[in-house]
Amino acid sequence: MVKQLVAAQNEFFATQKTKEVAHRKQYLIKLQQEMLDQEDAVCDALYADFKKPKFESLATETQLVLAELKHAIKNVKSWSKSNRVGASLLNFPSKEWIQPEPYGKVLVISPWNYPFMLTMSPLIGALAAGNTAILKPSEFSPNTSKIIARIIRKVFPPEYVTVVEGGVEVSTELLAEKWEYIFFTGSTRVGKIVYKKAAEHLTPVTLELSGKNPCIVDETAAITLAAKRIAWGKLINAGQTCIAPDYILVHKNVKRALVDGLKANINQFYGENIEASNDFARITTSKHYEELKAMLKGQNLLFGGNYNDDDQYLEPTLVDEPQEDSTIMEGEVFGPILPIISYEDESELDEYISRFPNSLAFYVFSNNKKFQKRMMRQYSFGGGTINDVVVHISNKDLPFGGVGQSGIGGYHGKYSFDLFSHHKSIVKRGTWLDVPLRYAPYNISLNLIRKIKYFF
Repeated sequence: MVKQLVAAQNEFFATQKTKEVAHRKQYLIKLQQEMLDQEDAVCDALYADFKKPKFESLATETQLVLAELKHAIKNVKSWSKSNRVGASLLNFPSKEWIQPEPYGKVLVISPWNYPFMLTMSPLIGALAAGNTAILKPSEFSPNTSKIIARIIRKVFPPEYVTVVEGGVEVSTELLAEKWEYIFFTGSTRVGKIVYKKAAEHLTPVTLELSGKNPCIVDETAAITLAAKRIAWGKLINAGQTCIAPDYILVHKNVKRALVDGLKANINQFYGENIEASNDFARITTSKHYEELKAMLKGQNLLFGGNYNDDDQYLEPTLVDEPQEDSTIMEGEVFGPILPIISYEDESELDEYISRFPNSLAFYVFSNNKKFQKRMMRQYSFGGGTINDVVVHISNKDLPFGGVGQSGIGGYHGKYSFDLFSHHKSIVKRGTWLDVPLRYAPYNISLNLIRKIKYFF
């Protein structure tokens, strides 16, 4: 089946229809309307998969995608225009420009933590740029995968965009094909597999991966507000967010106040009986649920730690000073568990942070401007925020992506269009003048050649 779909998309792309801006815009508008019609159904599917609260489904999934769609529809025409650049004197007389063009077939493999947004958002960029696409949503969020497939079938012919559902065997089959672009969101471990398969065909990729995101709280921070914002950003989607704070490094003088603030805000958000709250999601996969429970063994808990196997419920949990070699500090937590580590001297921060590869996100809570600037400049990370968490993803004019171990490439807004476009350089020479200097025999002075470079 996969080979037939790939062949059909090759044939459709060869018709050149997707290079017509009017065609792209027409289908983006159709997708927008169908998404508006199905928004409640999408929220129901997300709840069925892991009890995602409707507010979070709207705020972090459907409305983000609809905002991306609206932005793309408004701007696809201007994005698609060629961009004139200054002509080189060497080419005089000439006109020179950059022409964005689509790659062709795009494969989008998306994860289970934000299954709707992380499937549809890259699709919008791929379509705006004029590509065809095959989507492989996660098998671990089956209800959301089904609604995505229903929306796509309603809007697009399969030779343009289609959904292929299934598990690892389907992903393996898809990755065996030759693509013009692959967009993958998921773990670093699987990202390496995708990258290796893409390399067989020299296929360009975007890898949106993970990382152990530090959250630094110094003694000048507004602790009450910091606690509220950290608790919010950590516990959205039950902590299953690739840019959530993964661990806190807090100055010892304000640790107690921060911990008390985190506890108070967790109870304020979700009540004393958190399991009964309609505003707290569940862990999506049983495998990950068991891994999270295992992380808590032998830890000193400041708050939480309760769980319910029948519902894959894991209570928001604060872990006090975990050992550096403990499981919880080996890799990304990706759940509602927040290690809290105190420091006294700034040099200790580097000792901790440098133990891990480039993070996807980086957070600093401080009112010391020099400290803020030093932290943001010293470390390499995908994106970050000062005195808040997660919110940098909300600005369409900021690219979202990782660096090093946390990913390759950035998207959102026009960055998505650029990501899925090849920027083709073109020179149009005039014919009324042809300077003979470049032609043999080379009778020109070599010293003159060396001086010519100063005119370009």
